[in-house]
Amino acid sequence: MAEAYDQRNSGLQPIADSLHFLMGLVLDRLPEQARILCVGVGTGAEILALANDHPGWTFTGVDPSAEMLEVGRRRLKDAGVLDRCRLVQGYVGDVTDTDFDAAVSLLDAHFIKADERPAFYRAIYDRLKPGGCFISAEISAALDAPEFPLMLDNWKQVQRLMGASNESLAKLEGMLRTTLGVVSPADTEALWRDAGFPLPVPFFQAFMVRGWHALKPI
Repeated sequence: MAEAYDQRNSGLQPIADSLHFLMGLVLDRLPEQARILCVGVGTGAEILALANDHPGWTFTGVDPSAEMLEVGRRRLKDAGVLDRCRLVQGYVGDVTDTDFDAAVSLLDAHFIKADERPAFYRAIYDRLKPGGCFISAEISAALDAPEFPLMLDNWKQVQRLMGASNESLAKLEGMLRTTLGVVSPADTEALWRDAGFPLPVPFFQAFMVRGWHALKPI
């Protein structure tokens, strides 16, 4: 699965390219020697999107999957940036450093159950230095809103690009409601504020994928 992950998600590449471009603009204000925490780093796409433009930045990537990290390690080595990276198998709570200039979590938070999301965001907050920036993008939607059925149809189009079968498309709504921890935009922003980020700023939306950034108070 790890080996095929990037190929399976190739249908999302235009969305990922836009998200990475905007992420880079948000983070461009960081110092030349910034330290970046990548949560759910997977095969290293976020590091690869940032490393070449910022040769002084160093990265810590954390992911529970050893297989995904091994694929990421090879990709980072091939790109010539592995010497600036530390990869940790586990979860954000397993990262002991607490002085990151920024934390990035792309397409990861919706895998965290709703009742575990407060601790997830707080763990990221605790690992940022004062003034540090948090960027997250996740599947976020009000599942009982009147527009949700049309949003679901849009999301099915994306899933078709990723090779979804008719059988899996029929199960998609149930997966969003029960398997994933999908939280509405309003609830997500409230969770960020509860974690300590006073002003979540929306910066990205592509169908049900939404992104925010925020600063840890100084």
